[in-house]
Amino acid sequence: MFSFSFKNRIAFNYIVSTALLISIVFLVIFQIVKYSVYNHINTDIAVEVEKHLEEISLDSQETYLLQVDQWRAREHNTVDVNPVFVQFYDSNNQLIDKSPNLKNLNLNLFPIEKDNQYIDTQLNQKPIRQIQVPVFQEKEIIGHLVIAMSLDDAEMVIGNLSNILLISIPLILIVLFLIARFFAGRSIQPVRTIIETSSQITKDNLKTRIPLPQNKDELFVLSENINNLLNRIENAVDREKQFTSDASHELRTPLAVMKGTMEVLIRKPRNQQEYEEKIQFCISEVDRLNHMVDQLLLLARFENQKQNVKQESIYLNALILDNLTRFSDKTESKKLKIKADFTDDYYIQSDNYLVSIIFSNLISNAIKYSYDNGEIVLQLEKTSTEIIFTVSDNGIGISEQDLNKIFNSFYRSDVSNHPEIKGTGLGLSIVKRLCDLLKLEIAVESNLNQGTKFVLSFPLAKLK
Repeated sequence: MFSFSFKNRIAFNYIVSTALLISIVFLVIFQIVKYSVYNHINTDIAVEVEKHLEEISLDSQETYLLQVDQWRAREHNTVDVNPVFVQFYDSNNQLIDKSPNLKNLNLNLFPIEKDNQYIDTQLNQKPIRQIQVPVFQEKEIIGHLVIAMSLDDAEMVIGNLSNILLISIPLILIVLFLIARFFAGRSIQPVRTIIETSSQITKDNLKTRIPLPQNKDELFVLSENINNLLNRIENAVDREKQFTSDASHELRTPLAVMKGTMEVLIRKPRNQQEYEEKIQFCISEVDRLNHMVDQLLLLARFENQKQNVKQESIYLNALILDNLTRFSDKTESKKLKIKADFTDDYYIQSDNYLVSIIFSNLISNAIKYSYDNGEIVLQLEKTSTEIIFTVSDNGIGISEQDLNKIFNSFYRSDVSNHPEIKGTGLGLSIVKRLCDLLKLEIAVESNLNQGTKFVLSFPLAKLK
């Protein structure tokens, strides 16, 4: 007995449907052959009736046959091959004559209600089909002609056909099942390959990929989709590992600095000013550490892609001015000139909180990397399809080879040449992640020691 594996289920379902179809086809064939055989017998009987009615002659009240010797000498003398039996009855249902092949047997005469009907009955315990035809004289029945033919050959043909069909159906289904099982096995070979390959994939082995089938069918698409999924998983795991490594390093650094400062502080007695300086330094490192942790938590929050995005009307002009107010102390300390170029009121449909984070990081970066007495330009402009926000500064700039890395977590450009500029390397990573989440486009242009410009594009929204 076959186990109902996937292969066998495919073959079984195919056979069930095929068996139904074959049964219907064979039944139709059987009925057609049966109808043809019996219709042929009916035609032969009708020909005999017509022929013998022509041989009946009527004279007064007597009925007699013409060419008696001829019809007696015809095929009615045999009972071997499709015998035809003939009987004549008068108006009193008395037998007048019959064909010699009947010998001592007689055909049954049925009530007149069955005149001109084909009747299946028996003669000497053998099946026959007969018809009784009334003989008229001036619209009065004066006798009956009874014609019958043997059904032995017909029933033998029908019986043999029935046996052949009953035997052939199971044989055909068995053969088809084996063939279907064979081709189903070949068809699902890619599925076995997928199973075997998938079993080799673990958290420590994400490099293995499923071989693509030669035929670009549904299994090809499935294998391709699984490989793409594995690529995304591998990239996500690699990013997680890299992020964890970078985060550990970045968090360990201020802790090590604070520990070293404390160790130096306790090696010998210090005056109050020295204690205050070292403690103040440690406080600043703690603040930096807290800021880094907040940004890490913020980045992790949006990395899981479960952040619900609220769609609301945002007045960009006010949002930018709010952020400038928040950083007013820093701009004043560096004596920066802030130029806000707004020629109109600009509204978008997006998440106010997330857009505010983007603006805050971009403006903060522009302030942080600007030279003292520099200039920062904030500009809003509208096209036919979008609103464009640009933040430009004339600060330290970014080298060409670093431009494609600035959105990576913990990456900071040209740190060694500007140790006075503190940062975590997470701000732009957060900006890029939020832009992806909000489906916004961000671009950057920069020249080393000349300045940087970030360009942020929002889909155009109508004022509500």
